[in-house]
Amino acid sequence: VTSIGNYAFSRCSGLTSVTIPGSVTSIGNSAFYNCRGLTSISVESGNTVYDSRENCNAIIETATNTLIAGCMNTVIPEGVTSIGEAAFEGCTGLTSVTIPSSVTFIGDFAFDDCYGLTSIECLAMVPPTMGTYVFYNVPTDIPVYVPCGKVADYQAANGWSSFTNIQELDGCIPAGPTNIAVYADGNDIVVEGAAGNTVTLYDNGGNTL
Repeated sequence: VTSIGNYAFSRCSGLTSVTIPGSVTSIGNSAFYNCRGLTSISVESGNTVYDSRENCNAIIETATNTLIAGCMNTVIPEGVTSIGEAAFEGCTGLTSVTIPSSVTFIGDFAFDDCYGLTSIECLAMVPPTMGTYVFYNVPTDIPVYVPCGKVADYQAANGWSSFTNIQELDGCIPAGPTNIAVYADGNDIVVEGAAGNTVTLYDNGGNTL
């Protein structure tokens, strides 16, 4: 088998795992649309077009680093730059997704009908560009976690602006004045609480340390 066509396994709700052999060099859009029971996707080693790096439970187009098909157990690897058209369309078992910092584009219908999503985490400093209907039928009030200081950017970005609960990732230190602790630890000077600030230390003679 060298090609899997558009919608080839669409609505195969009993399908739980898929292995793509090394001979397959073409996979169409929405090939696994609405496969509600799909928990495992892998590509055999030796395939020259696709891979499932880091046991990610997804199909990635190797040359473009585009994730073209995923399932409820997919972990999107760092290094993926695009999430392809309809990659997770109809994946109702998907409850949360973490989009790595390397992603710059999300294709049309990528998460369409993923209405089981309860949270989205996007680590990209610049909001990834979206196609159309990317999160169609996904609740718009679920929390969307973004990098520190980037809430306003996401609120203004096309597609992301439809979400009403965009907030900073846990662990962010608020901008502005903060308590800074400086103390000696043996031969080291330790500065705590200085994230996002510039701290200059001087000795008694006014020299920079």
